Amino acid sequence: MEANMSERDREILRRLAVRRREIAENPENKARQDAWYRHDAGTGGRPMVLAEVGGVINEVMPAARVCECADEWARSVEMRLRVDLYQFDTLKDDHVVEPEFDVFWKVTPGTYGVESVQHRPADTGGRMGARRWDPPIRDLDADFGKLRRRVRSVDRAGTLAEKERAEKVFGDILPVRVKGSFFWSLGMTNVAIDLIGLEQLMLAMYDNPSGLHRLMAFLRDDYLAYTEWLEKEGLFTLNNGNDYLGSGSIGYSRSLPQQDRRPGMPVLSKDLWVLLESQETVGVGPDLFEEFIFPCQAAIARRYGKIYYGCCEPVHSRWDVLKKISNLERVSISPWADEAFMAEALGERYVYSRKPAPSLISTGIFDEAAVRADIRRTLDIAKDCRVELIMKDVHTLNNEPERLPRWVAVAREEIGRARGG
Repeated sequence: MEANMSERDREILRRLAVRRREIAENPENKARQDAWYRHDAGTGGRPMVLAEVGGVINEVMPAARVCECADEWARSVEMRLRVDLYQFDTLKDDHVVEPEFDVFWKVTPGTYGVESVQHRPADTGGRMGARRWDPPIRDLDADFGKLRRRVRSVDRAGTLAEKERAEKVFGDILPVRVKGSFFWSLGMTNVAIDLIGLEQLMLAMYDNPSGLHRLMAFLRDDYLAYTEWLEKEGLFTLNNGNDYLGSGSIGYSRSLPQQDRRPGMPVLSKDLWVLLESQETVGVGPDLFEEFIFPCQAAIARRYGKIYYGCCEPVHSRWDVLKKISNLERVSISPWADEAFMAEALGERYVYSRKPAPSLISTGIFDEAAVRADIRRTLDIAKDCRVELIMKDVHTLNNEPERLPRWVAVAREEIGRARGG
C-alpha cells in the first residue's frame, strides 16, 4: 500500500479504474474513436460534438461531494477518473476514453529573467476572474537587455515515481504511460503582452517597429530552442490520439507521425500537432498581423507536423494570411467569426472547429430554442464542411449542471436533422 493511502482509498481507485476500462472497451466509445479518425481524414462521417467541463467542474462535479478518497494524491486521481466516467455516462459527447492512465513529464520551462506583477480580485468564487498586470519591460529598447533565454529542466525521477505510484495502485487494470504536455499554445503574443503590455505591443507597431520585431524574434528563437530541447531530451510523445488539441479539439489522426518514423525512434516536432493563435492582436489589421506576428508563427509551423490555428479571435479578417500555412489542418471559428465567410473558405480542406458562444448556456434562463437555433445555423452554413462543435470557455451553468449534457443532446438532435435522420 502507498504511504499515506488507506486500503479504502486504494479500493475506490481500483473500482473506478475497472469502470474506466469497461468504458474504454465499450463499442460506443470505440465508435467515437473511429469517427474522430474519419473526421481528421475527411472520409465522411458526422460532425463531432464536445463540451468542456473544466470551467464548471465545481458545478458539475463538486469535489467535496463526489470524491471519496482521503489522501490528496488519491483525490486528484479519483477526480480524473470520475471526469472520464461523467463524460461517458452523463455528458455523452464525443470524448473518448483510452485503456491507459497517463502521467506527464514534470518539466520546468524557466523564466525570461523578468516577471509581470499580477493583480487579481480577492474573491473570484473559484473562477479565473479578471486581472491586470504591470509588465516588466517598459521601454523596448532600454529594457530589452533584461530578457534572458529560458533555462529548462525535467524532473525525471519525480515523473517516474508518479508513474510507479499509479502502477502500484491500478497498473494491472489500466497500464500507466508517461506523456508529454508542455504548452498549450506556441502563438507567442500572450507572452509578448505579459512582458510589455497590450497597449505597448499595439503602439509599438507604429512607434517602435524595429523594437517589436526584435522582441518577436527573441520569442520565436526561444520557442524553437524549447522545441529542440524537448527533442534532444527525448520528452516529446505522440499527440495523434486521445490528446487535447488546439483550443478544444482531439488529436486523433493517422497522418501523424511522419511516414519516415519507425517504431522506437524518438518523437520529433514534425510528428506532432501544435496550436498557434494570436487572440491578443484581435484589434490589429491583417497587414500589421502579417508583418509583425505571422512570420514568427510561420517559422514555428514549419517545425511541426499539423497546425490547429486560433481560439477566440475572429480569423476571417486574416484568413488570406493564415492560409499560407501549408500544414494548417483545423481552424477555430469563434463566436465572433464570420461563419459564412469561413465556411466558404474552409470547405472540406480544413476542419471547421466551431465554438458557440458559452453565454447561451450560462445566463439566468436556459433558452433551449436559442441554443437549438444557434447550432442549426452553424450546421446549415457549414453543411459542406468538416464540422466539430465545441462548447468551451464556460465558467458557469447558473448552478444548473444539467445544462451541459442538454446542450450535447440538442447538438446531436440537430445533427440528426441536418443529416436527414
